[in-house]
Amino acid sequence: MACLACLLALAFVAAEAQQMQSNISQGSSLTPTTNSTWLSRSGLYAFGFYRQAMAMLLGYFLLEFPEETVVWTANRDDPPFSNNATLRFTGDGLALPTAEGQNYLVKSSSSASYASMLDSGNFVLYNSSREIVWQSFDNPTDTLLPGQRLLSGNELFSAKSEADHSTGIFRLKMQNDGNLVQYPVDTPDTGVYSFYSSSTDGEGENVTLNFGADGHLYLLNRNGTNIRNITDGGLPTDEGKLYLMRIDVGGIFRLYSHDLKNNANWSIEWESSKDKCVPKGLCGLNSYCVSIDLEPDCRCLPRFESVNKGNQTSGCERNFVADACKNGNENFTYTMEELESTRWEDVSYMSLRLSDKDDCIQGCLEDCNCEAALFDGTNCRKQRLPLRYGRRDTGTSDRALIKVGVPTKPDTDPRIFQPGSKKKGRTDILIIGLSFTAFGSILLLISVIVWWKHNVWAYKRMSAVNGDLELNEGVALRRYAYEELEEMTNNFKEDLGRGASSTVYKGLILGTQKPVAVKRLEKVAAEGETEFQTEIRVIGRTHHKNLVHLLGYCLDGAKKLWCMST
Repeated sequence: MACLACLLALAFVAAEAQQMQSNISQGSSLTPTTNSTWLSRSGLYAFGFYRQAMAMLLGYFLLEFPEETVVWTANRDDPPFSNNATLRFTGDGLALPTAEGQNYLVKSSSSASYASMLDSGNFVLYNSSREIVWQSFDNPTDTLLPGQRLLSGNELFSAKSEADHSTGIFRLKMQNDGNLVQYPVDTPDTGVYSFYSSSTDGEGENVTLNFGADGHLYLLNRNGTNIRNITDGGLPTDEGKLYLMRIDVGGIFRLYSHDLKNNANWSIEWESSKDKCVPKGLCGLNSYCVSIDLEPDCRCLPRFESVNKGNQTSGCERNFVADACKNGNENFTYTMEELESTRWEDVSYMSLRLSDKDDCIQGCLEDCNCEAALFDGTNCRKQRLPLRYGRRDTGTSDRALIKVGVPTKPDTDPRIFQPGSKKKGRTDILIIGLSFTAFGSILLLISVIVWWKHNVWAYKRMSAVNGDLELNEGVALRRYAYEELEEMTNNFKEDLGRGASSTVYKGLILGTQKPVAVKRLEKVAAEGETEFQTEIRVIGRTHHKNLVHLLGYCLDGAKKLWCMST
């Protein structure tokens, strides 16, 4: 039994190294690294840390098997434990010390004096009067053992997978109305979502599911009266036989037996359904279940593909991009594809009394809100996507009609892709995006080149007239903004001298107030520019204690100035 014989790398020391104890005293502890466990008296059950893939979990399991079977897991949806975790038994229960205090995995209702892993598979905390203050039998996960009950209002939850014991997608509930029912997780407790029922609703409160030593599963009301046998019982009860009931990963709950003497595999004694496609939600949205050689196979709606091929519960999505119906795009049309003998959840927004399938098809094609229709020969029930809880049922004439998009001129509308070419469409989008990126990069490069050319041209205009003059390559001069020189000279207030084509003004370096002379070229004729460039070249490379020192220049269109020390 693959889902029971979980492939767990349980690293435990040899049985003789374990303490064959029935009572566990306060202060006792367990750690993953020491491989310590608390054993039942017979050594059949062990309570402790176990490894699931690369994670450490806490629970108890059966040891006398080629592959250990986990029966109960503490806080199954919490993060796994670290290798340096330490579980301690205290008066308040089982706790993991943390920086914030004690993290209780099991909390007793009153002070616990000792604990015990029983041969029945029940882990129990007792007070000093030997009264039970907590027991695992009252807190099942996905498994019941003989002698255990599922109390009114309580539930069993399937595991997520055979290698992941966290909560899965199915539940078995002992309802307060006396009905034992199976549902998908996260659905209301109403009949439309159920896929198994004991049909005992109305039998009153406090009905319990009970598990006898002979494999007998039955319901008792509050008076102790048997109101329904789930299984007949009567199986061998010798010491070599072991039974358990479990809601499996696939949603079916089953009674299993194991022969300890022959060390055989687990055998199915009873199951809630032989059809593995019965559990609602086994296949995800927009997919339906087909039984192939008694094994479930999840298939997508026509023109849909799996969201995650490694996970059948992930469902399916369109493999084409469809234009909106309301746009009336002439390059796009719809057609209907048919799935015979299938059942689905009916969440129709409109139901039409129609006996002709073609009329149902036409009614959906003419309705932009209709994405599918369920037709049973007398009713046409219009649906919106997603569809769920689909399965093939050869005993029904019901059929699903799925609206699919077909492009008539795929090359003329980039929003439309051929059915089955979703990946191609994504590739085309990527190519278009890269093309725009490349085009933008080219424009940016051209802009940089133009900017660089402009600055080179401006530099050459400053450096030479008619392209012949250059500044001495050893001269490092500051280029001033015209406004800076205007402020330094107090708006050219005080002149120091005038020439034929220029005027020299008194100025002060901003901040340091160091005196400078600013020469402004008054004329912009060619000879004035020549004079400006010549003076920069000559003075800029001349250094003498009796000559001025050139500090910088300004070249702002027709405004040509240079700044020198005095």
